[in-house]
Amino acid sequence: MNVRYFKRYRMELSVQDRHFGPTDLPTGYGFSEWNRGEIVAHARVKHQSFHREIDAEVFPCLGDRDGCERLMREISRKKGFLPTATWLLCRQTLPDGEIEPCGTIQGIRDRHGFGAVQNLGIIPECRGMGLGEILLRRALEGFQQAGLTRVYLEVTADNTIAIRLYERLGFRRTRTSYKAVGATVSTIGV
Repeated sequence: MNVRYFKRYRMELSVQDRHFGPTDLPTGYGFSEWNRGEIVAHARVKHQSFHREIDAEVFPCLGDRDGCERLMREISRKKGFLPTATWLLCRQTLPDGEIEPCGTIQGIRDRHGFGAVQNLGIIPECRGMGLGEILLRRALEGFQQAGLTRVYLEVTADNTIAIRLYERLGFRRTRTSYKAVGATVSTIGV
């Protein structure tokens, strides 16, 4: 049996009396508010964002297109699902001007009344432009609109770029955990 353990951090932020703007996007980019008809678009972006990242090892559903769609449907059906903290980021492609989803974030209210970021993903070719921060700021405003005062997320410790973003916005590590992944049974041929 091969089991790998991934170190993960829970990070929390008080959103009470905070302003998270601006959430202005570069030219050619725009937000799309939650729409159940865009579940597949959210799932597609989620898959493109995570399938080659460590997150797909920690959560195998992120490495599979159908798994991402199932996950997105599950998140949207949760009792505490927050449309105000769930956004799709889109870009206009050139030369045809087609609108293409390139980022996603989902938020829920957990059973304790805290906001929980479920996933934040930007497709690889759009990274390094500050879009993840803008998308997270928009979601944090959505948690505030829902009346929440505290938000948390979980991140794999090896994802240093994401951790730096979260710390820059004021998130602080509150717990370290280890997630076991890949329990497989090996057999010996006879």
